[in-house]
Amino acid sequence: VQLQASGGGLVQDGGSLRLSCKASGSAVPFARYALAWFRQAPGKEREFVAAIASSGGLPNYADSAQGRFSITRDNANNMVYLQMNSLKPEDTAVYYCAADRSGWGRRIRTAYESWGQGTQVTVSS
Repeated sequence: VQLQASGGGLVQDGGSLRLSCKASGSAVPFARYALAWFRQAPGKEREFVAAIASSGGLPNYADSAQGRFSITRDNANNMVYLQMNSLKPEDTAVYYCAADRSGWGRRIRTAYESWGQGTQVTVSS
């Protein structure tokens, strides 16, 4: 599956952004994939942000995202979103969407075989 992320930008401390990720080109139905967002700040490793399993259910969030970010999916339109509220300067990173055919919605980077190109989020203080 090919993934295309968008929606990043420059926002002030406390602001909000909504990231989008469009999937295409897979013979496997989109609804079977688990979907996730990861992020990578300069000089740091890529880290888990949020995931949602193929079954929907309760999403899985990193501690840093819990209560501020919300991951949702739209299977009819092959989309996954990350709503980010109360943004902080430490949220500044390139954000990547990812897909996993297992459908499990895991937190580990190596579980995901498909990645989008990333979208830059910058939060100014």
